[in-house]
Amino acid sequence: MFDSPLSSSILKRAKDKGVFEMEFVNLRDFGLGPRKQVDDTPYGGGPGMILRVDIVARAITSARKNWPRAKVVLLTPQGKIFSQKIAREYAKKKLNLILVCGHYEGFDERIRDLVDEEISVGRYILTGGELAAMVLVESIARLLPGTLGKNESVQEETFSKEGVIEYPQYTRPDEWQSQKVPEVLLSGNHQKIKKWRETESAKKSKKYQKL
Repeated sequence: MFDSPLSSSILKRAKDKGVFEMEFVNLRDFGLGPRKQVDDTPYGGGPGMILRVDIVARAITSARKNWPRAKVVLLTPQGKIFSQKIAREYAKKKLNLILVCGHYEGFDERIRDLVDEEISVGRYILTGGELAAMVLVESIARLLPGTLGKNESVQEETFSKEGVIEYPQYTRPDEWQSQKVPEVLLSGNHQKIKKWRETESAKKSKKYQKL
């Protein structure tokens, strides 16, 4: 699941340059029996299977051998909603992160005691936490120096400041299906352009805050 996004485009270039690195820990490596079982039926009955605390604990312990000071983050819909502010905090501190991917049916409640923080990418259910983990990797890695071509790319974008939405952007053609690029952007007057962008950003931010 992780091969494709990490093997193309910006993330691949950043990883190849050593901007960040990743190590994958397969829960099956710590599973029980010939089938390497990592989950079991819930006590008290109910549908599905839930992740075992002992298996996850072994996996975290193994990961800590290489990353002893890492922050352990559990991906779960019940966690704190992930935001650009959290991404910036992680990137700024250059934290080593152990991302524990949740399970679609659930996990043993005692697993919460093994982690430092619980993060959610939204109030909805995925079949597993792998895609949520990739959201964190993508959003944090792009903020690390050396990932994007220009530092301005992350300084002026949406949510670069809390609650601030980026101004509208345009490129060629100047006119498409009767829709024209705002004249001010073609004027070459950088002072007017700056003022227009600030005004449009404020409009979008105000609209966003009402959602």
